[in-house]
Amino acid sequence: MNKSDWENFFNYKSEKCKVLVVGDVMIDKYYIGDVHKFASDAPVPVAKILDRRSSLGAAANVASNLAMIGCQTYLAGFVGNDHNFETLSRLLWENKINQDGLIATDSPTTTKVRVMSGRQQMFRMDFEDTSPRSMIEFASLESYIRKRLNDSFDAVVIADYEKGVCTEYFCDSVIKAAHSHGVPVTVMPYGQQWIKYAQADYVTPNISKINKIMLNPVDGSDDDAVERAGKYIIRKFKIKNVLATRSAYGISLITDDAVTHLPTKTLEVFDSVGASDTVVAVFSAALAGGLKPVDGAFISNIAAGIVISKSGTYAVTREDMMNQLGISY
Repeated sequence: MNKSDWENFFNYKSEKCKVLVVGDVMIDKYYIGDVHKFASDAPVPVAKILDRRSSLGAAANVASNLAMIGCQTYLAGFVGNDHNFETLSRLLWENKINQDGLIATDSPTTTKVRVMSGRQQMFRMDFEDTSPRSMIEFASLESYIRKRLNDSFDAVVIADYEKGVCTEYFCDSVIKAAHSHGVPVTVMPYGQQWIKYAQADYVTPNISKINKIMLNPVDGSDDDAVERAGKYIIRKFKIKNVLATRSAYGISLITDDAVTHLPTKTLEVFDSVGASDTVVAVFSAALAGGLKPVDGAFISNIAAGIVISKSGTYAVTREDMMNQLGISY
């Protein structure tokens, strides 16, 4: 692993990388307040709201991470014609993320609304419709992707959160289209039907997601167990390589002929929310910028360490990475 390659990437190459993120687009809304009494008309707590904020979620958060480290980022998926989309669109615009690939549907924009008291989540409201999308909607999305792939993308990310976009047919279509243009595909997996990611270049699960497809749970602290799980994923689902995120225990890059285990640099794990989004984003950016996969794994591990030391969802910046790597800019 060569420091000069990372320096060249963050100082020059990252801004030239074009990455397309395809998948389940979401927005997270937070209402923060004090809960100190119960309602007079029902036995329920009352939250006095003091602040509110919104952030990009799921595939949109992956896109945000890519944009924050300087990549030219494009986002494709389904949204609704509603006020939540207006908030989503504004945040994408502020983060300089191209949103031409967002296809409007009759379903709501997937939104999670959380009411918080301090750091405690009191309850959550979900606005979503995960029923199958129409053939016309999928045709519009696929048409956009095929058109954009003619614009010389450097990487494609499939961000699956099981909200209706990443069907087996659709994933197969995206992977084949990207490969026909010589573009690598990384996948943020979800659920148990990983055969839909067959022939993807990389899949980037955390240990929790790995354990959903294993008969025997994998201990994230056990290098050998993680390696066996990665080899199993490669064989069973015909995925070319695995990048496994292991929270406090680092990250592992598993291929047919080599395995690399990288320990985390974080001294304290504060919150692992969003770490997987960051890993798939930074690793995909590294591939797009021509870095070796092992170098991509290394800087992804650094990025994950930054995220899990923060509270809540956090998009790592280019400056964060350069500071951690000791790179001048």
